[in-house]
Amino acid sequence: MTSHALGTTDAAQQRGVAVGAAAHLASIALRWLRGVVAVVRPVAWVLIAAALVLWVFGQVLGWWELTVAAVVVTSVLALCLLFLIGRTAYEVSLDLNRTRVVVGERAVGALTLANAGSRAILPSRVLLPVGSGRGVFEVGRLAPGHTAEELFAIPTTRRAVVKVGPVSVVRGDPLGLFERVHRRDEPVDLFVHPRTVLFDGQSLGFLRDLEGLPATDLSRDDVSFHALREYQPGDDLRHVHWKSTARTGDLMVRQYEETRRSHFVIGLSTSPADYRDDEEFELAISAAGSLGLRALRDSQRVEVRVQERGLPAGTGKQFLDALSGLTHSKPRAGSIVELSGSVAATLALASVVVLVCGSTVDANDLRTACSRLPFGARVLAVVAHSGATPSLRRIGEADVVTIGALEQLSGALRKVLA
Repeated sequence: MTSHALGTTDAAQQRGVAVGAAAHLASIALRWLRGVVAVVRPVAWVLIAAALVLWVFGQVLGWWELTVAAVVVTSVLALCLLFLIGRTAYEVSLDLNRTRVVVGERAVGALTLANAGSRAILPSRVLLPVGSGRGVFEVGRLAPGHTAEELFAIPTTRRAVVKVGPVSVVRGDPLGLFERVHRRDEPVDLFVHPRTVLFDGQSLGFLRDLEGLPATDLSRDDVSFHALREYQPGDDLRHVHWKSTARTGDLMVRQYEETRRSHFVIGLSTSPADYRDDEEFELAISAAGSLGLRALRDSQRVEVRVQERGLPAGTGKQFLDALSGLTHSKPRAGSIVELSGSVAATLALASVVVLVCGSTVDANDLRTACSRLPFGARVLAVVAHSGATPSLRRIGEADVVTIGALEQLSGALRKVLA
């Protein structure tokens, strides 16, 4: 009974080993088949099918002409396959002189291919993907120890994060029937920053107070003195004003106004419904970027909010990188009104809030958005309206600036601070 059980166990183990070996062989065969299929172009599949048909009909019908045609097609396929033989083991180096440029500037880079082996590498094509397009470079025979360098320029007509690479080395035949691709190097991100303007003076001048901004709320302990009042149980005895106590005969303590630290918040709407066209959207992003950079230069704490999320703005480079990849939000994320509600919920202690939107936002929606912002914060709304004459108006407690071009932003802010 025991021997029978042991025999059954051994047989099961052997079957398990056999199944595992078969699965391993099948995976190897599948990888090999995928590799074979990957090198065959669609035109080659047509010729392979034509060759098979010609061979079959030539033999079945006994037509010598069909057999000759089959031999010719098969010979062409075999000769083209010979072009895949050879090494493509380049050492690839992709170098961009600048990984951050402004819209309109050209990014220049160099692609270096080196043959570190002991045998020559036959001519190849090198593909360099750049965003949705690609560059093609023809590289001749490269002897051992030699290098080939290709220079390229990337036009930057729109704000974006452009992925450059990875580099692909292609070996193929002149007829384009077979192609072997080897990927080299890692892709590089090219940040195309929005246009911004620098302006002199303070962005919103009252933020220079290093101790914070006085508020209307009274506090027992702060730095902005407000008045004296009679002592109440629980007051800190350190704030007793002894001279007034001696003069009045009652215990008098100092009372303070709460202060708010300089906290600069930008609410940039990304809702497509808030903009007439893409040009207005780009103008709004450039205006927000200019205001944020000015606030960072003034050493202020900057927070940037768009629909449903915040953008990193610890440094100017980090802020502009985030703006480079900014796109329209989905309709369910809401408009400028929902954005202001999010700002109020998450940044209740903001001292200055700047809302940036497009020209399709009417006065009522703008008034509603401004009314939702944190109580006590100074509010400025910047409306991007391509081609419009700059103007300044007042909606509720907010100053509303309309600009038709980025260069008008500096002058519009001077009117606000006047």
